[in-house]
Amino acid sequence: MDRSVLLAKIIGPPFLAVGLGLLFNQKIYWEMIDEVIRHPTPIGNMLIYLSGLLSMLAGLAVVNSHPSWTPDWRAVLTIIGWLLLVGGIVRIVLPGIILRLGSTIYGSPTTLLIVAIISLVLGGFLSFKGYWTGK
Repeated sequence: MDRSVLLAKIIGPPFLAVGLGLLFNQKIYWEMIDEVIRHPTPIGNMLIYLSGLLSMLAGLAVVNSHPSWTPDWRAVLTIIGWLLLVGGIVRIVLPGIILRLGSTIYGSPTTLLIVAIISLVLGGFLSFKGYWTGK
């Protein structure tokens, strides 16, 4: 199986699940955001660190297994890998900036809807490429 197709199969469904979760459970997600970003606690800070570590590991896995900048759909995988890697590093090294940035980004009530739509589109696209076209 092509590595790009395999990564699309692995990355697409979680993006779909996150998008659906954000759409159907906005109140719960706003409570989580409020807990972690607006009222930081030691546990919230630990979650930022842990999410950074997991994001960095996932990004490294994608970037090292798929360093492809082809001018087609597969570049999306590489871009996601680099975003995960850089986002993870920033969360680990500069958590204060993440808190300030998160407070700014999640200051709008439409933010979750926008993130949900982006997640659904990316997840649907990658799942389609991985499971249905296989090309």
